[in-house]
Amino acid sequence: MVKETTFYDILGVKPGCSQEDLKKAYRKLALKYHPDKNPNEGERFKQISQAYEVLSNPEKKKIYDQGGEQALKEGGMGGGGFSSPMDMFEMIFGMRGNDSRRRRKGQDVIHQLSVSLEELYKGAVRKLALQKNVICDKCEGIGGKKDAVEKCSTCQGTGYQVQIQQLAPGMVQQFRSQCGDCRGQGERIRPKDRCKQCNGKKTIRDRKILEVFVDKGMVDGQKIVFTDEGDQEPDREPGDIVILLDEKQHDVFRRSGNDLIMRMNLELVEALCGFQKVIQTLDQRDLVVTSLPGQVVKHGDLKCIPGEGMPVWKDPFNKGRLIIQFVVNFPASIDPTIIPTLEQCLPPREEVMIPDGAEECNLVDLDPEQESRRRDTRQAYEEDEGGPSRVQCATN
Repeated sequence: MVKETTFYDILGVKPGCSQEDLKKAYRKLALKYHPDKNPNEGERFKQISQAYEVLSNPEKKKIYDQGGEQALKEGGMGGGGFSSPMDMFEMIFGMRGNDSRRRRKGQDVIHQLSVSLEELYKGAVRKLALQKNVICDKCEGIGGKKDAVEKCSTCQGTGYQVQIQQLAPGMVQQFRSQCGDCRGQGERIRPKDRCKQCNGKKTIRDRKILEVFVDKGMVDGQKIVFTDEGDQEPDREPGDIVILLDEKQHDVFRRSGNDLIMRMNLELVEALCGFQKVIQTLDQRDLVVTSLPGQVVKHGDLKCIPGEGMPVWKDPFNKGRLIIQFVVNFPASIDPTIIPTLEQCLPPREEVMIPDGAEECNLVDLDPEQESRRRDTRQAYEEDEGGPSRVQCATN
C-alpha cells in the first residue's frame, strides 16, 4: 500500500504498473506537453518529468511509496539526478528537437505606465490589461491539419523572393524581399484545411491582465520586466513585457535622486520675525516647521529636513532629505508714514556721498517676458530683411 499517489496520478498509471508502462506513459505525456508544442504548459511538463524521474528509480520509488514526497525531501533525494526536465527528455528520446533554450527569442513589448509621485513614495499595485498573441490551442500552433502544411511553391520554402534589376549594360542589382504568398514562413496551408479559430495564422489574440508591483523608491524610467510574457510564436521563445515607469509631475514636490525639493513662500514679516508652517507629506502626514523670532530667512535660502525625502529603493526605511527653498514675497509699496518706525527696527542704511554734478535719473520697471518678445521680433525682422550676409563669394 503506497502512502500517496500524486506522482502516479500525474503520469496516469497505477502504483503496481511495470517500468515499461511507466515509460510509455511518460513518453506520451512528455511529447504532448513539451514546451515546443505547448509553451503555456511548462509547469505541467516539469511535473511529468519529476514524477517519472522518481518512479523510474527503484530506490526513490521505494522511499516515495513508503513516505510520500515529504520522505523524499527529508531523505535528501528530492533534487534528482537531472539539472532540468529537458535532460530527462533528452535521455528518453535521445534528442532535443527544437530545444526551447536554442530557439530564437521574440521581440520585447514595451508599455509605458504613468505613476504619481505618491505611488513611487508609498508603493502601489497596478493592474494592466494587455492584448498579446498566444499559440492557437485548437491547432496547437500548426495553423491547420497536421498534413495540411506544404512548402511554398513561390519561394521554394526559403521565405523570400529574389528580383533582379538591370542598372546598365552588364550591370544588375539584386533585391531580396519577403515572400508575399507565405509571408516569409516558407510554407503554406491549403485554404480548406486552415484552422477555423486562427485562420492559419497559428496564433490568436488573447487578453492578459498583469499585476504591476511598483516598489517604494522606484524612479522615473525604471523598468519592470515580465519574463516570457510577450507575444508567442511557433518555434520561438516569447519575448518579455517591459513596463517603463513614467513619473507624473507633482504640484508641490520635485524629486532629485532620493531627495524631495519644494518651494515655500514667506511674507516679509515671516522672513524677519519668525513663522510656523505645515507641510503635508506624500503619505498624508503633517510636518510643522518653525523659524523662531530673530532668525532671519533670506530670499533663496535652502534648508532641509533629514529623513523626509523619498524612500531608497529596496531599502525603504532609509529616506533622503526634504529640501525647502524659501521664496520671500516683498510688499509692492509701504505707507510712507510708517517708514521712520520701520527704519528704527532695521539695520541702518549705508551712507552714500553724491558727487557734485551728478545727474538724476528714473528707474523704470522691466518685464523680462516682454523684453524677450522684443528680441525675438527684432531677430525675425532682420532675417526677413536679409540681415548681415555671412556667405562669401568665391573669387577667381
